[in-house]
Amino acid sequence: MSKPRILTTTVGSYPVPEWLAALPSEQALLDATRVVFNLQRQAGIDLPTDGELYRFDVNHPDTNGMIEYFVHKLGGVRREVGRADTNTFRSKSEMRFRLKPAAVVTAAITEGTLNLPEDCARAAGVSGGPFKFTLTSPYMLARTLLDEHYRDFRALTLAIADALAAQVGELGCACVQVDEANIPGNPADAPLAAEAINHVLDAVKVEKAVHFCFGNYGGQTIQKGDWSALLAFLNSLRTDHLVLELAHRPASDLDALKELDPRIGVGLGVVDIKVNHIETPEEIARAIERAENVLGPGRIRYVHPDCGFWMLKRSIADRKIAALVKGRDLYLGRK
Repeated sequence: MSKPRILTTTVGSYPVPEWLAALPSEQALLDATRVVFNLQRQAGIDLPTDGELYRFDVNHPDTNGMIEYFVHKLGGVRREVGRADTNTFRSKSEMRFRLKPAAVVTAAITEGTLNLPEDCARAAGVSGGPFKFTLTSPYMLARTLLDEHYRDFRALTLAIADALAAQVGELGCACVQVDEANIPGNPADAPLAAEAINHVLDAVKVEKAVHFCFGNYGGQTIQKGDWSALLAFLNSLRTDHLVLELAHRPASDLDALKELDPRIGVGLGVVDIKVNHIETPEEIARAIERAENVLGPGRIRYVHPDCGFWMLKRSIADRKIAALVKGRDLYLGRK
């Protein structure tokens, strides 16, 4: 069968299997990653992700450990956070949803023990075909840190971007996706965020994607705003396509995206990961139809969930994945 004009993908995380959490080991992690890939391919997902199971941290359940996985491996940071650190961090109004910083920056940021190519290679060994590899944006990571070294947010953000950019060119995958969930609520920082994200994207040698959502902290939205305030920012990104939260958003958000640069493909969120409702194929097909009526034919390159599935039960996530493909196929008239 020929490649469909609208592809399906997932955003990143998958619920950690209970057996992996109960008896974690390198072999169990590899087996679980194989399961995540296989269930997506069996459902018909065109560009699956590895599930990010190796990033899960039981001590950070609100974000599935996605922040700590990166910052705790960087050189120049201290993982131990004391009372004074916590009090200082809590004065940062833009991060009030976090009780304490993810880490404290005490020296110049380096790659430390972070090894994204190794993690990507592990996934490639059980992927069964092309896949997408994800990483958190330097801007979002910088927001979670208490900086006692640079004392300059721009310098900190770009230092993290340097560390990530040094590794992404070695990622053996079909697509690299940078995840950003903080800038939608802080559009004033858009120029800095774009500079840092573009620095990472410029080092990527395969297809490039950037995922944006309005937060997924414990399954809840944490940022307020709309896509219209971010249009110039989105158009400044040197990416091939965007992966946008839209299923959980007002229909009016689509209007803002009409002015998105034609060189940038649209990734349309059509599965709401913040509810247990399983979308029907008809609901997903109608969502795609509405978007194409607004954006025009040929603008939608991918359809996907709004964000990762980590906070849902596997039975819910699996049915949403299957519905995504069936809805796309229904819309395109594929058998």
